[in-house]
Amino acid sequence: MRVYALVLIAALAPAAASAQFNLGSLTGKSSGSLTSEQASGGLKEALSQGISTSVASTGRPGGYFDNEAIKILMPPKLQPIEKGLRAAGMGPKIDEFVRSMNSAAEEAAPEAKAILLEALKQMSFSDAKGIVTGGKTAGTEYFKRTTTEQIQVAFRPIIEKAMAKTGVSEQFAALMGKAPTLPFMKTPSVDINQYVLDKSTDGLFVVMGQEETKIRTDPAAQVTPLLKTVFGGR
Repeated sequence: MRVYALVLIAALAPAAASAQFNLGSLTGKSSGSLTSEQASGGLKEALSQGISTSVASTGRPGGYFDNEAIKILMPPKLQPIEKGLRAAGMGPKIDEFVRSMNSAAEEAAPEAKAILLEALKQMSFSDAKGIVTGGKTAGTEYFKRTTTEQIQVAFRPIIEKAMAKTGVSEQFAALMGKAPTLPFMKTPSVDINQYVLDKSTDGLFVVMGQEETKIRTDPAAQVTPLLKTVFGGR
């Protein structure tokens, strides 16, 4: 954590000077042999790597569906109905519907990369300080706070188009049309497009948090000489 703090603060050294921030009081140690150029490069490389890896991981076939941590399941309000529909022999239709929701998220995910990289460029000294004093996913929380709205704007038309192409809305309507025929089943109202949009955005940030944690703590994730210099040996 201390070395990561040095990386962030040194990368934003000009802003740090104007803000009169005491690096030593935050980290409890001097920067030693780590130069400002190394620190700046390490910060950019680490966060850029996390962005690229996360987008590549989610923006491919199976990126959401095959990842149990972010797989988009039936909306919680509809899961009691799901059980009834499966019991009525409609399991394959539900499975197809679930896969289609995840496929829509996978098509949208690549749109996030440019937005996240721009947010990296705009990171202020205050933002960096918050990441330094935060936890292992503090960087991801910065991106979540500053880019969620933009990412959802970019994702929405792609998700809606993908869901229309794969018939998600029609499948959803057909499934819900069967629910009233089941005993004791009431069909709650769900905006399925908004649900997939929210889950696709959340899933991207879950993967980003995992990648950030690995880069901070796992030597195997420090895949370039610069990352090993900056983050290694902690």
